[in-house]
Amino acid sequence: MKFEYEEFGTIEDVFLYLVSVAPYGKQVMPISSYKGYVFSLIPLSPLTGELLMMVYTKGNLDAGLVEFDVSTKKFRMVPAVERADRNYFIVLTPKTATLADEAINGLK
Repeated sequence: MKFEYEEFGTIEDVFLYLVSVAPYGKQVMPISSYKGYVFSLIPLSPLTGELLMMVYTKGNLDAGLVEFDVSTKKFRMVPAVERADRNYFIVLTPKTATLADEAINGLK
């Protein structure tokens, strides 16, 4: 498994990036908060899965549903998907994640 990395300064910038590369119509996307990083692992070689890009920033988010407004670059926790003009992220906070551990170790 090989990793590429793209670091951002804020969680909002990570959300903005993920919204821009998401398939059209994809309104809810997963993101992880693990070991002091907020990130998404994106396959760059979908057929083989050999190359992943970790899009990340340092920080933490609580598990749950986050609503992100692209126009204001603001996010907030919400109980449900409420608006079609917003993007949503399901924040996952795994107890252990071996693939994420491998990617994080590559940062050091």
